[in-house]
Amino acid sequence: MDIITEARTRVILKENGVLNTALLDYPGTCGTDDFWSFEKFKKKMMIKIIKHNDLEMEFDMIGVHEAIANAFRRLLLSEVPSMAIEKVFIYNNTSIIQDEVLAHRLGLIPLKADPRRFEYRQKDDEDGTEQDTLEFELKVKCTWNTNAHKDTTNPDDLYRNNNVYSKHIKWLPIGDQGSIYKQSDVGPVLDDILINKMRPGHELDIKLHAIKGIAKDHAKFSPVCTAFYRLLPEVTLTRKVEGEQAERLQTCFSPGVIGLEEKHGKKRAKVLDARYDTCSRNVYRYDDLRDSVKMTRVKDHFIC
Repeated sequence: MDIITEARTRVILKENGVLNTALLDYPGTCGTDDFWSFEKFKKKMMIKIIKHNDLEMEFDMIGVHEAIANAFRRLLLSEVPSMAIEKVFIYNNTSIIQDEVLAHRLGLIPLKADPRRFEYRQKDDEDGTEQDTLEFELKVKCTWNTNAHKDTTNPDDLYRNNNVYSKHIKWLPIGDQGSIYKQSDVGPVLDDILINKMRPGHELDIKLHAIKGIAKDHAKFSPVCTAFYRLLPEVTLTRKVEGEQAERLQTCFSPGVIGLEEKHGKKRAKVLDARYDTCSRNVYRYDDLRDSVKMTRVKDHFIC
């Protein structure tokens, strides 16, 4: 890779600094044609899904400017709609948590409901309909456990329902919702989210309305707890590293980045996968290893 190409496409990690951080992909720089066109953008941009499950998604965004990657991040945080508890009708709350604090905690409980199946609720609508509202009930009363051992001091043994969790929230179908959804489709994402702690005599009797919204209006509607990206790391060996040096070099990087192979009866270091390296630059602690590795990051490859 020539110097100009490297300056345009790679960030270089040195012991006490980072090189090539400036962007050189604007029109007229380095004698190259960087005028933007939609066709060129379509050809370069790629999204590869690396990992996707119920709670996490990891994908690569390739061939874009960091402003585009950051725009996607901000969209995920504040523009993608989700369902969250908006209206809290408290009929009875004798616990020590104030009504407004309890309502706030309930609003932050993430729900599994698919927002694409619901409409936005009208601004002045207090009751809601089956097309735009999910109704829940939280009805819990703490009592003494008459079967508890007389010498126990554990609150979980002394009381019943002393901890109020998200699993205590029960869905109340509106209209034909019962034939369309199941409790597992619209309830809290997790059952063990702690809402309140109570003692005998404390009681909750609450109705909840969940509606569709976006995080630009309130953070509780954000569909993600966080969204971030980082540049793809690259690790290149500049010379052969064998024996004890190879084993020491392996410890300088995150697990799985540097591997060891047998060559002519000696252990030799090789790069396995630099993707999850933290770029700690621990290799610069050793004078005999600092010249064996070149660490860079790809400017247009974002791990999201």
